[in-house]
Amino acid sequence: MTLIRLIRIAWVLSRYRLDTLLNHQQVPWLIRFSLWFFPLRWIIPARGSDGRRLRLALESLGPVFVKFGQILSTRRDLMPAEMAQELAYLQDRVPAFPGKRARHLVEEALGASIETLFLEFGEEPMASASVAQVHAAKLPDGQSVVVKVIRPAIRRVILKDIRLMELMARLVNTIPDGRRLRPIEVVDDFRKTILDELDLLREGANMATLRRNFEGSESLYVPWVHWDYTRRSVLTMERISGIPVADVEQLQQAGVNMKLLAERGVEIFFTQVFRDSFFHADMHPGNIFVNRAHPESPQYIGIDCGIVGSLSREDQSYLAQNLLAFFNRDYYRVAELHVESGWVPAHTRVNEFEAAIRSVCEPIFEKPLAEISFGLLLVRLFQTARRFDMTVQPQLVLLQKTLLNIEGLGRQLYPQLDLWATAKPFLENWVREQVGPARFLKAVQQHGPGWIAKAPQMPDLVHDTLMNLRKVGGVEQRIQAELREVRAEQQRANRKLTRRLVAAVLLLFVFWTGDPGAWLQSLSPKQWAGLGLGAVLLLWP
Repeated sequence: MTLIRLIRIAWVLSRYRLDTLLNHQQVPWLIRFSLWFFPLRWIIPARGSDGRRLRLALESLGPVFVKFGQILSTRRDLMPAEMAQELAYLQDRVPAFPGKRARHLVEEALGASIETLFLEFGEEPMASASVAQVHAAKLPDGQSVVVKVIRPAIRRVILKDIRLMELMARLVNTIPDGRRLRPIEVVDDFRKTILDELDLLREGANMATLRRNFEGSESLYVPWVHWDYTRRSVLTMERISGIPVADVEQLQQAGVNMKLLAERGVEIFFTQVFRDSFFHADMHPGNIFVNRAHPESPQYIGIDCGIVGSLSREDQSYLAQNLLAFFNRDYYRVAELHVESGWVPAHTRVNEFEAAIRSVCEPIFEKPLAEISFGLLLVRLFQTARRFDMTVQPQLVLLQKTLLNIEGLGRQLYPQLDLWATAKPFLENWVREQVGPARFLKAVQQHGPGWIAKAPQMPDLVHDTLMNLRKVGGVEQRIQAELREVRAEQQRANRKLTRRLVAAVLLLFVFWTGDPGAWLQSLSPKQWAGLGLGAVLLLWP
């Protein structure tokens, strides 16, 4: 089956002429030679852009490759803009599997018949994505829900296709230009992301956390999860009714305040990142709706929380300071923060890094502030930092992707959106809250009970620590003594070697200046002295 799949992949690659994506001058000769055997390259011309042909090829190869294309579209730091834009069209374009099969999967997962579990269950899927599809249903008490079902046998298909992707990634990695795209790393990220999405219990937990974080909020609503009807392969959640956020015409007809809606999207993002350190990292338009109830005070509805991101407190702090430094065009501080945070190696020359950042940012800041894409600014910053051996930070890649989605959506809803007019006060307040008495009191409030609980153990811990230090000190003294002995032995060996070298030179002098045939009979006093001294040095212990 693997061979058949490989042949199928080769056929699709040749059908859509993806061989043209390779720079033939930099491809190893073996790959360049194999390209001559692409079956359709001599018949079908390469029609359309590179990105469009890549998108069509991924669609033809099925759900796993479609999902890979979706994730690849978020790596704008690695891909040309046109190609990333084409791959972004892959959302929700996967054929559904039969509804009867979905019924069977739900019954198998929940251990009962559909008639026992639900008052109603719609076999016609409401939507179909790359790894799952959703069906409308009603619980026995009449509550409307949607049931998300993982595609049958998708895990086995995913693992097989990932193995093939890894093989192709290794081939691409042999090309100099391909190596720059880090294909092995991209496939590895894809493996982790998609296998996490197959666990709907994890997605349900993400939804519950996000819902709790925004409980009572006017900005964001997250549906509740019905845990009694949820398993690893089945997720049952509240059915929501809203306007798709991408349907701008319907939003305007409903009288939605578009300016406030766009600003709230930005506020939600920064609140998730900096207040909660837990953000929805798959906020494409297919996963966002707008509540119809209060158009003058619009509320987002978020679904599909399979991918979430989080930042450490250190990353939060450095990111906030980075963004503020960008706003103030303090490029030296941006470079410093990258070194301090460990995002680039400690040996990086800050002045050189600052100059590189300045060359990227100054042309962007020539535009009016309201027209600047700060998501794109982050992309270009990461591209620049990679030249200075910046290690890939997965949490920052997710953040960058989410910021691009939010910014693009906000400008689609309200083209005059000034991202910084909304974001800057939030960031400044957050940075202020991280220092000063208020932050100290909050830390005491959070950790004080734990400190008090541990206080009785402190004398014993201090005593044990001091005893361990004493032991460590004794061990260190023994090690130092052994090192001194080793150094002394090395010095003795060096002196012995020196003496023997001198002896060899003296003996060579004796033989070189004497007659080789009769040197013993005709040795001069000088030569006898040299010979004796050489023998003494040679035999000296």
